[in-house]
Amino acid sequence: MRAMDILSSLPAFVVAVVLISASPGPAMALILRRAAVRGLSGAVPTVLGLEAGLYVWALFAAAGLAALVAASEVAYLVLRVAGAAFLLYLGVKAWRSAWRGAPPAAAEPGPETARGWWKAFGEGAVVMLANPKAAAFMIAFYPQFVPADRPLFATTALLALLQVAIETVLYLALAAVVGRAGAWFRRPAIRRRLDAVSGTVLIALGLRLAAESR
Repeated sequence: MRAMDILSSLPAFVVAVVLISASPGPAMALILRRAAVRGLSGAVPTVLGLEAGLYVWALFAAAGLAALVAASEVAYLVLRVAGAAFLLYLGVKAWRSAWRGAPPAAAEPGPETARGWWKAFGEGAVVMLANPKAAAFMIAFYPQFVPADRPLFATTALLALLQVAIETVLYLALAAVVGRAGAWFRRPAIRRRLDAVSGTVLIALGLRLAAESR
């Protein structure tokens, strides 16, 4: 009976996750820019970093820690300021790249170094973890799909794994589509416009996060 309760809620959960994944935001901006510049392989660490951060927030929500963060004015403010500052940093970095100009276009990007891979992974993880809205979202989202007679932590952990799997597939599919046009995106004039647009989007998202109240 318990398994049936969870299975009956899975279609609604999957639909909700797909709709959430498709909504524009910092995650989408990071993935699109990374895929355009570095191709599918370059977008993989960004996607994995974002999903790692999401899974950590899901576990925090199941353990009650996310509720403490959302309820604490100080913790919420610190995360909001940190998240906004990091988005502004990424946006300014993209703008600086646009002003400096891009190198000559290459048919394919060079192989990703270990340092570059972990840097991209870290950027994705920080963007997700430094977003207090993610904490508030997890608190409201997962309890809707956890039956009252099921263990909250274990069930949330399993549902979060499913969400991570769905989003990873969707984001990598998007990155693959964008990456196929990578040679066009890496043309110097197009790259400068891409950096300027993505920088503007990230800065706008950072300013919105900084200005938002609960």
